[in-house]
Amino acid sequence: MSETVLEPHAKEPLDTDVPDGELAKRLAATWGTGGGVIGALSTVDHKIIGRRYILTGFFFLVLGGLAAVAMRLQLAVPDNGLIGPDLYDQLFTMHGTTMMFLFGVPIGEALAVYLVPLMVGTRNIAFPRLNAFSYYVYLFGGVMIWVAFALNIGPDNGWFSYVPLAGPEFSPGKRADFWAQMVTFTEVAALAVAVEIVVTVLKLRAPGMTLDRIPLFVWAMFINAFLIIFAMPAVMLGSTLLILDRLLDTHFFNQAEGGDPLLWQHLFWFFGHPEVYIIFLPGTAFVSAIVATFARRPVFGYPAIVLSLIATGFLSFGLWVHHMFTTGLPQLGATFFTASSMMIAIPTGIQIFCWIATLWDGKPIYRTPLLFVLGFFFIFVAGGLSGIMLASVPLDTQVHDTYFVVAHFHYVLIGGAVFPLIGAIYYWFPKFTGRMLRERLGRWHFWLAFIGFNVAFFPMHISGLRGMPRRVYTYPAEMGWDTLNLISTLGASLFVVSFLVFIYNVAASARGGDVAGANPWDASTLEWATTSPPPPHNFDRIPFVTSREPLWAERETLPVVTGLAIDKREVVITTTTEALPDLKESSPDPTVWPFVSAVVVGVIFVASIFTPWAVAWGAPAAALVITAWFWPKSMEEDR
Repeated sequence: MSETVLEPHAKEPLDTDVPDGELAKRLAATWGTGGGVIGALSTVDHKIIGRRYILTGFFFLVLGGLAAVAMRLQLAVPDNGLIGPDLYDQLFTMHGTTMMFLFGVPIGEALAVYLVPLMVGTRNIAFPRLNAFSYYVYLFGGVMIWVAFALNIGPDNGWFSYVPLAGPEFSPGKRADFWAQMVTFTEVAALAVAVEIVVTVLKLRAPGMTLDRIPLFVWAMFINAFLIIFAMPAVMLGSTLLILDRLLDTHFFNQAEGGDPLLWQHLFWFFGHPEVYIIFLPGTAFVSAIVATFARRPVFGYPAIVLSLIATGFLSFGLWVHHMFTTGLPQLGATFFTASSMMIAIPTGIQIFCWIATLWDGKPIYRTPLLFVLGFFFIFVAGGLSGIMLASVPLDTQVHDTYFVVAHFHYVLIGGAVFPLIGAIYYWFPKFTGRMLRERLGRWHFWLAFIGFNVAFFPMHISGLRGMPRRVYTYPAEMGWDTLNLISTLGASLFVVSFLVFIYNVAASARGGDVAGANPWDASTLEWATTSPPPPHNFDRIPFVTSREPLWAERETLPVVTGLAIDKREVVITTTTEALPDLKESSPDPTVWPFVSAVVVGVIFVASIFTPWAVAWGAPAAALVITAWFWPKSMEEDR
């Protein structure tokens, strides 16, 4: 079956005018990326940008992990002098900052950038030049803060940078300034990607992909994008007010001059708790895709999971004060946030029961991606249970600043985000590279990671209940925490070994792994309807969707849409609810201006740390490059 979209422009070569073999070559030439350095910097291909995001995110994961290893070595034995307090404070801050801002949020968006356009059956992401700009801003922000750390001016006030400690009175120098600017860098990038995902899902879906046929992966990324849009401005506002206090002598957080230090905590945690779900929701996306494929059946309770994702998004904005139970807030408010903190477990529990029901009713194939999903079930549920405990004000008051909380959020974040992410890499690696990761190494990786993680972090619950405080660089031997810390360090070492196995597997398989083919897992969603890796244009002809599981419903020949140009970049715009073909729209060509704009903006941000006048001096240059970026160009249909 074939569907024609809209009437073509006059004298326009269409995909119906050439045979399939020639069509693929001509579309690849039209949508391809130029060679050389300029071509690489000019690309607007969502797959290339997505791969860069993924590789950069994992690079920052390695850096953040090395900082964690150094801290665990310092805490392995009491009265250890391996690392001094100043370096430990920087390592602690860099670890948390990197994992939350440079890895946790960007890596979920990275896979969305790569996979969402493929899953909804379009040829590129919405606003592809903005997509390129967002990556370069993210890269520059991460490089900036790690260069600062290498120069011994890395931030040292914790990844939350609480005032007044982070204010000008108690943190002279430029350390806290680098942290504040890094936050602005990364949140600009995150907001840009979120807007792209929302528009892509709403307007670029393949014809026939109605709202009830959108893959659960795409639903999770779509809702996650809305969380980013509503949560990120709060921390950007907070970091801006902080740097104004530090550089321009304002007093937003200076209580002596009428400011309020609690304002920082409210702004930060209004972002900070939704951020936990911004990191977690991509994990649910990965789990839904992997469970369906390896259970050999559609996910049970599709409407329930979609509604649970929406409920999680809404409820996540009503939890932030449970991070502030020890600040002396009114008891009535604490009661409300206790209730909401417990309530958010309901939609998450619904999703977990739906995934278990899918596996129960299916015929599971226990390959490495599914093993990591099963590990996610165990670890995340354990972390969720300790989270319910922390929602209780009396218990939270006792353990708030102890290692019990450290254990809890590592169980939630690593169990809820990293384990599904690693499963996702094993699952989509053939799509990225055309090669399969090695199954035996994958199983070694899983068991080393699962055992190492639990040995590392479960003892922290006990050390926290025994009174070990967070954020200390050493402790006396008579406190009785030495055995537990040594066990945690040994477990962390095993966890690190598991990632060395993973890195070797990726490197070896990328060069010599088994050839994957288009759909090695016999999956049901549209990203597997094209070659592995996909061509520059994603699809020779745009799919026409007739089912929630299109590749299982149409095993012989997938219906397609025809009538698109082949000598210029063109995408199909569809209606929001029914995904009916609406019009054809030109997709932007590659250009170097997003890269140049990111460089100029980056220079302005870094220079502003040393002088506020950099903003005024850099504004004309920024205006010039952005004007060049958006300068209108004549289109053929305009002539």
